[in-house]
Amino acid sequence: MSIYNNILEKILLPIGDFILGSSYSKSLNEVRKTVALDEKSLHELQKKNLENIIDFAINNSEYYKNLNIEVHKDSVYETIKKFPILEKSILRENTHSILTHESETLVKNSTSGSSGFQTTVYVSKKEQSFYRAIQTTWWEWAGFVQGKPILQTGLSTKRSFEKRIKDYLFQTKYLFAFGLNSENTKEAFSWANNRNAFLGGYASSLYVLAQIAETQKEKIKFKSAISWGDKLFDHYKTKIEQVFKCRVFETYGASEGLMIASQKDLEYMYIMSPYIYLEILDDNGNEVNDGEMGHIVVTSLIHKSMPLIRYKLGDLGIKLPVTEYPSKRELALPILKKVIGRETDIVRTPKGKKLIVHSFTGIFEYFPEIRQFCVIQEQIGGIRIQYIRSESFKLEVLDAIKKQLSELINEPFSMEFESVESIAPTGSGKPQIVISKLKN
Repeated sequence: MSIYNNILEKILLPIGDFILGSSYSKSLNEVRKTVALDEKSLHELQKKNLENIIDFAINNSEYYKNLNIEVHKDSVYETIKKFPILEKSILRENTHSILTHESETLVKNSTSGSSGFQTTVYVSKKEQSFYRAIQTTWWEWAGFVQGKPILQTGLSTKRSFEKRIKDYLFQTKYLFAFGLNSENTKEAFSWANNRNAFLGGYASSLYVLAQIAETQKEKIKFKSAISWGDKLFDHYKTKIEQVFKCRVFETYGASEGLMIASQKDLEYMYIMSPYIYLEILDDNGNEVNDGEMGHIVVTSLIHKSMPLIRYKLGDLGIKLPVTEYPSKRELALPILKKVIGRETDIVRTPKGKKLIVHSFTGIFEYFPEIRQFCVIQEQIGGIRIQYIRSESFKLEVLDAIKKQLSELINEPFSMEFESVESIAPTGSGKPQIVISKLKN
């Protein structure tokens, strides 16, 4: 641990918590200690936290009160089975009845809408601090040390004053993940190369970065890479590791503040069982055997401001059977074998620009007039966008979307809009956002 890291953690971060009314430093220390517990202690802690969140929800949330859940006297794991699955559509329809605090006192946390639907969750500053602390712990599993240089891709085109201060203190080079190309990455690569930096961001954007670096014959090596936001497909991982000569660590979470699992020393991911209760269910809502694929359903053991109990993410996953656990592993946390995600296709332009799924969700999320959309590319020179209208739809919205997309793409590129009644989902239950029919 460097002198600067000590100053950052022991002086600057506590001061920041005091000014912002957050509790990041305290939460980070707690998470570090908790994940190192033995198996029995981890199980007991999860059970206790699960009992607490269920009791709190049915006594403080109107939505959960109205479910009239009968608590099983002997087993909290039997009790939770009595809760219905919380679909995203149910969450959107019951947002304010699920809340246990006034939304004005909380932090609004909207998802990017990568599944085609945008949802909003409210969290307290304490809860927000906790899942940021979990994320930092995951980064540390990848060898990262706070204050060390990191090249990071993200969704926001503008950095607030607070975020610019954070970027400076944490030596973060922020790169807009939309429309990555050789021009806007050249300076970022040079910055990272001169600092022996880490790399982090959306899996698909890291893949695009690797493709650009390879095409431009950029010789760059990162200490390690950390992926989040979308599925790290095998060919993504292979390309990133080959080009940047580092290991890629996959993390799995959701924009709702659900920090679920991450890689450390294994090829699999450790499940954050003290903070998440994870179920893998079949189409009928029954738990599948470990080693079998099913729908990922999670219960947050942190969120009390807006309890999320048996929340269905729309992903498919597989737990690793205990009998297959590696004999040598650094942590006693349970293990997630694999997350099955649909391929996040990339839209390509004639000049070689590559647009990831978040290039589109980052625009559409500001237009509630569009309830759902799907981008289809059949030719290199353009796309067709299917969309489902909401009740507030106005034709002018399409012109506004086209204008923003045109500014983003910044080259001749045709866009056609097609109003449809429905968009077929993928096998995981998520609607397809980008369908590329181009040959790779």
